[in-house]
Amino acid sequence: MKIAVYGASGYQGKLVLTELARRDIETVLAGRDRARLEEAASAVGLPDAERRVADTGDHEALVSAFRGCDGVINCAGPFTSSGEAVVRAAIAAGCHYVDTSGEQLYVKKIFDTFTTEAENAGVTVVPAANDGCVPVDLLAHILAGRLEPVEEIITTHVVVGGGGMSRGSLRSLVETIDAIKAGGLSYDDGDWRPGMPARHTAIRLPGQSEATPVMAFPVSEVVTIPRHIRVRHVEGLTEAALGDRLNTPLTPEIIESLPEGPDEDSRRTQHFTYVLDATSTDGRRARGIVQGPDTYGTTAVIAVESARRLIADPAKPGVLAPAQAYHPTAFLDFLIPYGIQWIIEDAPAT
Repeated sequence: MKIAVYGASGYQGKLVLTELARRDIETVLAGRDRARLEEAASAVGLPDAERRVADTGDHEALVSAFRGCDGVINCAGPFTSSGEAVVRAAIAAGCHYVDTSGEQLYVKKIFDTFTTEAENAGVTVVPAANDGCVPVDLLAHILAGRLEPVEEIITTHVVVGGGGMSRGSLRSLVETIDAIKAGGLSYDDGDWRPGMPARHTAIRLPGQSEATPVMAFPVSEVVTIPRHIRVRHVEGLTEAALGDRLNTPLTPEIIESLPEGPDEDSRRTQHFTYVLDATSTDGRRARGIVQGPDTYGTTAVIAVESARRLIADPAKPGVLAPAQAYHPTAFLDFLIPYGIQWIIEDAPAT
């Protein structure tokens, strides 16, 4: 098994390299800058790993960078501006593909653009193989199996601690800020629609006696969940307090002056809670909860395992949601030793 990591010299890329090295999976480091690839290989303990240089503007070079590999993990954001080129090259090279994107509109565009192309090439593409979309999408499938037919699924993301975002995450934030401030897409009556007001303005989160104010947010599972669950409405939320932080202007100069990303000690203090509230058409309700540490480290584990499973146990070709590509319970249980816990319980009273 040989996996290429594009954007290997970035913050998330190096965490993915570290996970591949830990699991002794042969790795190709790919990116735009050979010197930075050399530094990354040394930093993560892969001095003998192959390095291949290719820019996203050079399709043939990208295809050559991936040729001979079984899979590609793309960590080079912002994905909205560069991700499609990497997907196209991976398909042309005959590689299964996953990425660590959390950019909702980009994820939808990959489904809209590459499904037929990937099917014809016999490869599988799974965008948004990250800490949020994969476990939430998988858990949604399990919840739906208990409640079918499903009327509504609401997902809420809360992350505390961790020392802030990486430079790459901040660049993605800046590039997609208009969609974020508009609340992104929701799914309603068979279609994705932008700018719809949130159905819920407050939700009682696990361990809380009072409801937390929330706001609409463009999470990727709003795009993936309706592809494997028959549901009338899907909506993504996060804490309303995030809105205040989004009003702080970020320039390229400010981002470049910041640390590459949170250090290991800071990541240990981070904790995420992702909540899914599902309602059936006859009013039955259930809640799924995913909790764990270190969003960046967890994303590295999920991205590597997502690519490994596509290679070792191929799914059907095309662009797939996580629950279409992987067995939901098996993948979620795989994550337990990494500190990720998941439960299903009765939904709290509103």
